Amino acid sequence: MSGVGILLALLAGVSVVGACYGIALVRSEARLPPDLALALEVGSTRTTAVGSAVDRLGMRHAPLVLRLMGEKRVAAVRRRIDRAGNPAGLTVDRYAARRAVYGVLGFVGALVMLAKGQPLLAVLMVAFGLFWIEVGIRAAVRERRAAIERTLPDFLDVLAVVVSAGLSFRQALDRVAEHYEGPWADELRIVLRRLDMGVARRQAFDELRERNDSEQVAQFVTALQQGEELGTPIADTLIGIAKDMRRTDAQLARRRAARAVPKATMVITTFMVPGTVILLIAGFFLGSGTDFGSITGE
Repeated sequence: MSGVGILLALLAGVSVVGACYGIALVRSEARLPPDLALALEVGSTRTTAVGSAVDRLGMRHAPLVLRLMGEKRVAAVRRRIDRAGNPAGLTVDRYAARRAVYGVLGFVGALVMLAKGQPLLAVLMVAFGLFWIEVGIRAAVRERRAAIERTLPDFLDVLAVVVSAGLSFRQALDRVAEHYEGPWADELRIVLRRLDMGVARRQAFDELRERNDSEQVAQFVTALQQGEELGTPIADTLIGIAKDMRRTDAQLARRRAARAVPKATMVITTFMVPGTVILLIAGFFLGSGTDFGSITGE
């Protein structure tokens, strides 16, 4: 038997053993520590069947992954998950479990691709194991930030009207938050719960700014705190913030439009113009009845 055949046989054996071990883990009745069991329960109804199965396969190895990551990286991951809004009930423990499973799959897949003589696919499998869950978190962060920034200006207008009607800022915030849904409404409810627990308003809004990777949220919190320090009427402050945000959105839209023109020009000059020229030349020669055999000497 050749060396490649022996390697493939070993890989097949390892894959079978790994599959059997995974099935045994799924079917086993071994009790997980309370924190890991809770991590499995959090969001179990919000994720897919595949995601739940991956979590169960890797949860026993989550503590090892967290130790290898270190405290600083775990804290950074926790911040990114918070900014993503815990998509599908994702927690740090479930993140570590998925890193373990995807890492093993990527490593095994890379070995198989190398045995087949496909190094490019092997690199792609390694990248899958290392970065697949990160891609999902970054996409969730961008989607959540966009949803918040779409909602924020209208929310500020409504909040200013309610405050102008005579309600205090705390009451107006509670009243308006009841009529909103989505990530911004979730953030407002967190702020309100923190205020109910006795946390100072400044600290609660500082935490709001830290949880969201959004310039508009940071602008809202900063302007709100500055208006409070200067004694500016809260309604005027809210209206001014909303106007500034809409002005910023208009500027960003113009910038995106300005960037789109060169991109469209590049696509046209790179693909469409040469293709059109080729079609015109080909149609000219085909329509002229030229004998290409006499030109090539055949």
